[in-house]
Formats: sequence, structure tokens, C-alpha cells
Amino acid sequence: MSTPGGATIHKDQLKAKYIGTGDADMTKYEWVTNMHRDTLASHVGHYDQMSFYAVAQNESIGRVKKEFIEKMLQPCKRPPVGGKEEGYEKLMKE
Repeated sequence: MSTPGGATIHKDQLKAKYIGTGDADMTKYEWVTNMHRDTLASHVGHYDQMSFYAVAQNESIGRVKKEFIEKMLQPCKRPPVGGKEEGYEKLMKE
């Protein structure tokens, strides 16, 4: 990749700039959570989409926006039990 000026961007710089790009150690839950948050943030940021959802749900735009922002806290329900270490241990045993 390169910047508009033509200078190349290192992969580490790209990952530091955009958190959702992920890495090899990212779990499926983390990736899906990032995708849901990005989608909800996009909906909140675009007024036309918010008005569409508000009309579809028969709610005010402010209320729908508030609900979307609250969903961003935990978009995919509760995280799975255990950490990455337990997942690695399971893989190593198999």
C-alpha cells in the first residue's frame, strides 16, 4: 500500500492506525466484534441510514442513534469463556 503522496506504508503502521485490521492472534470473537462496531459506527455517522432505521422501527432518530451507540459496547453478547491461552492449549493437545 502507499499514501496519496506515493510513500509506502508498512503493515505495522497500518495496523496501528486501523485497529480492526487484526493480526494472526486475533480470535473469531474479536474480529466479529470489530466488524459489528464498525458497522454500527457507520450507521450512526450517516444521517440517511439513521432516518431509514428510525422510520422502519417507528422511533425517533435520536432514540435509534442511542440504541446503536449502546449496542457498540457489547455488540456480540458476552465474550466466550476462557482466554486465548486456553484456545492455544486445546489446539496443541489435538
